[in-house]
Amino acid sequence: MPALPHTLDAMKKAAPGLYIVTGSSRGLGAALAAKLVRQGHAVLGIARHSTGMQPAGPAFTGWALDLADPVPAASRLGDWLATLDSTRFASANLVNNAGVLSRMGPIDETTSDDLSNALRVGLEAPVLLAAAFLRATRAWPVPRRVLNISSGLGRRAMAGSASYCAAKAGLDHFTRCTALDEAERSNGARIVSLAPGVIDTDMQAHLRDSDPQRFPDRDTFLQLKTDGQLVSAHDTATRVLAFLHRPDFGEKSIADIRTD
Repeated sequence: MPALPHTLDAMKKAAPGLYIVTGSSRGLGAALAAKLVRQGHAVLGIARHSTGMQPAGPAFTGWALDLADPVPAASRLGDWLATLDSTRFASANLVNNAGVLSRMGPIDETTSDDLSNALRVGLEAPVLLAAAFLRATRAWPVPRRVLNISSGLGRRAMAGSASYCAAKAGLDHFTRCTALDEAERSNGARIVSLAPGVIDTDMQAHLRDSDPQRFPDRDTFLQLKTDGQLVSAHDTATRVLAFLHRPDFGEKSIADIRTD
């Protein structure tokens, strides 16, 4: 019979982590949720559709929420976290992964609803969810981490994708500012905005299928697929989780999985 842990540190090591993953029904989010569940962690997955590749089992809780309406989503998250016993978990983690592309093309050729949806899901929702998470877990006696999934397009401009680039650039700067705030606090959370590289997901397919008249860089994305440069969601999830669990996570608030 294995020995029971007798110290608080040992108990924390034996306990699962708590992970909240947005965009958990497909792509990178689904791969992250599945890996975390297999590792024995407790996972709350948030996605617009409850169906998809989300894992089954008691360690996984799934919410069908549209993050284009982020205020009630953040309120629900905060209320839910307030019901949990923080001593059950070795850590508390929020992974803001959800994001959407508006129709490719200049903003004056894109509807206001489409632009608003991209900005709400890609920027407003991560800000509000992070605020709710930090507020609800402020007194938790465990490491707390926020990982914002950004993009290289938040750090370089690309024609035909202004709303997506703006959301990711805003996510980066939000991360920088919040990291400074948390550094001033006792048991402040560590927060990083991470570019995960080019992933073989539905978003890449959407870019390749775009009208080249509206999206001048389409050939670049076709070439990435042809040259085999896209990384699977499974492999990217492995690298992202390894990064999240690094001892130096948070020392740099802006990072790229390919170089950091």
